[in-house]
Amino acid sequence: MAQETIKLVTVSTLALISGLYIGSKIAKNRDVCVGKLKKNSVYKEMEMEKLAKENNHTDENNSDEEDEEGEEGEEDEHIVEIDSTELNNVPGEVRMALCVRTDIPMLKGKAAAQCCHAAVACYKLMSTNGYESYNPGMLNRWEIGGQAKITLKCPSSDDLDLMFAQAMSLGVNAYVVQDAGRTQVDPGTVTVLGLGPAPRSVLDQITGHLKLY
Repeated sequence: MAQETIKLVTVSTLALISGLYIGSKIAKNRDVCVGKLKKNSVYKEMEMEKLAKENNHTDENNSDEEDEEGEEGEEDEHIVEIDSTELNNVPGEVRMALCVRTDIPMLKGKAAAQCCHAAVACYKLMSTNGYESYNPGMLNRWEIGGQAKITLKCPSSDDLDLMFAQAMSLGVNAYVVQDAGRTQVDPGTVTVLGLGPAPRSVLDQITGHLKLY
């Protein structure tokens, strides 16, 4: 019984030593094979393809960022200073209206960017001391009331021109966005009319026939 136990222990020990030796050889051979593979032209081609894909992905991201940057500030100035102080005594909600032309090929993102330009320009016209359109009292009412804005569909350039003329007649602050034509529309295309901030009752006289955008 004791001899069999000794034999079993001896065999197990030899098997363990052999396994460790063979494992170290396999690992060494594997490292050698990997080293040779890295020198192989096929492996180099695979690495080159991987780097090319990564570079292309980076270029696409950069291109998207450039397009987005190009989208900003691509509108030409079209400023008319309108004195709206006579409307300060008109009661009721004060809001801003953004009239977007729907007869030209503008994607939703483009239209949103144009509306942003119109809104900022309208605010600037009324908040810049020295402009004839300067009206901090109306702006204050608008800000206190939550800066209400409404976006509307304008069916054509003629409708937009008519509303702009009505705004001038009624003393409503207004701004017309003209696109520089670097993306989706022709240069000089009128895209959005910004109106106000002004009393809602007065704006409705200009935009009451338009549908929500």
